Amino acid sequence: MTRHIADHVSPPEAGRVKQFLKLARREGGEGSHPATRALLRRPRLGSGTARRVKEFLRIDRGQRA
Repeated sequence: MTRHIADHVSPPEAGRVKQFLKLARREGGEGSHPATRALLRRPRLGSGTARRVKEFLRIDRGQRA
């Protein structure tokens, strides 16, 4: 009787993944896609905005200072 397909050990695919990563890094650097470039050019939100969001969420949960 043969073993079930789930019982077979699959060979590691680290070499294959390594080659895909190497190709991705060589062909398309960070920001190669137009949408990615637009996101990278967009101004970052200041830390004050994060603080305000945190406070709004606290108030929304019903917590008081």
